Amino acid sequence: MNNTVAMIDVIKVFLPAVFAFTIGILVTPHITDFLYKHKFWKKSGVSKALGGGEATITKALHNDEERKTPRMGGLVVFASVILTTIIFAIVSFIFSEGISGKLNFLSRGQTWLPLIALIMGTLVGFVDDYLVVSNKGGYVGGGLSLKTRLGAVGFVALVGGWWLFAKLGLVSVGIPFLGEMYLGIYFIPFFIIFAIGIYSGGIIDGVDGLAGGVFSIMFGAYALIAFLGNQIDMATFCMVVVGGILAFLWFNIPPARFFLSETGTMGLTITLVFVAFLTKSVGVLPIIAFPLIATAGSSVIQIASKKLRHGKKVFKVAPLHNHFQAIGWPPYKVTMRYWIISLVLAVAGIIVHLVG
Repeated sequence: MNNTVAMIDVIKVFLPAVFAFTIGILVTPHITDFLYKHKFWKKSGVSKALGGGEATITKALHNDEERKTPRMGGLVVFASVILTTIIFAIVSFIFSEGISGKLNFLSRGQTWLPLIALIMGTLVGFVDDYLVVSNKGGYVGGGLSLKTRLGAVGFVALVGGWWLFAKLGLVSVGIPFLGEMYLGIYFIPFFIIFAIGIYSGGIIDGVDGLAGGVFSIMFGAYALIAFLGNQIDMATFCMVVVGGILAFLWFNIPPARFFLSETGTMGLTITLVFVAFLTKSVGVLPIIAFPLIATAGSSVIQIASKKLRHGKKVFKVAPLHNHFQAIGWPPYKVTMRYWIISLVLAVAGIIVHLVG
């Protein structure tokens, strides 16, 4: 009996992921045609570097307007996850007997919140990308202002944090090797800080194939954490996200057909935070998501250095992956080494979670 249950769980986790990948591959040509037809790429180049000054190096690295590569590639991930979720929910409802009746992974206690976060983040990111390609908005080069984007992430995190606290009773977080840290009502601002911090790392989407590989590894790690914690619906959801990201990555490896951009990164980063808290493994999120934290941190360090040290820089250019390009690493080397580091950190995070 236990073997049968375990087999069903494994099928439930991996079958929807395969569907998500397949759906992503099938919808991508239609999404690509739409993006290229409407010329959804950034029309103006980068003129200012982080912290001020001319962006001479950055111009050479961010040449979207010359490559004419569309943004909004996150629509592939979004479509894959949403369609897979709907299909398996319908199949389980119609064929309620046997294995097919157990394939629905949409559950109030595990996957409703991260799915809603993905939807909300993707919609706000899509608006930002649309303004970018239209050269409109409050940000340099188009798009929503930084305050607006951070405000949107903060609002989603505020509602989500309140729900986790008031409805699901989460009042503490686990710290590896130290045990539970009680937060009470302060759980909500703690959640918001994490959401904004991880979202800031979304600027990792700067080299072909980089973000897709890193995000797929992080969600894969949390799929295993959820599975080992017997949160099968959450594990399935994470693997469905991985399937959608891999479909995107298929077309994002050099030369990229499109970029993930805010449509993808905003939804994925917010969703990752919800997953980490719901699996009670936020304590290892800084390990598993360290590539995002390092990316955001390098930009903060660069800006602070310019302001406090009279224009002196710590990195040739920020964020960090662009620094490596600026010192001579080919883009493919940056991407592959980030994938390797992400995989090592994911394994380390899983180990710490299990033994901590």
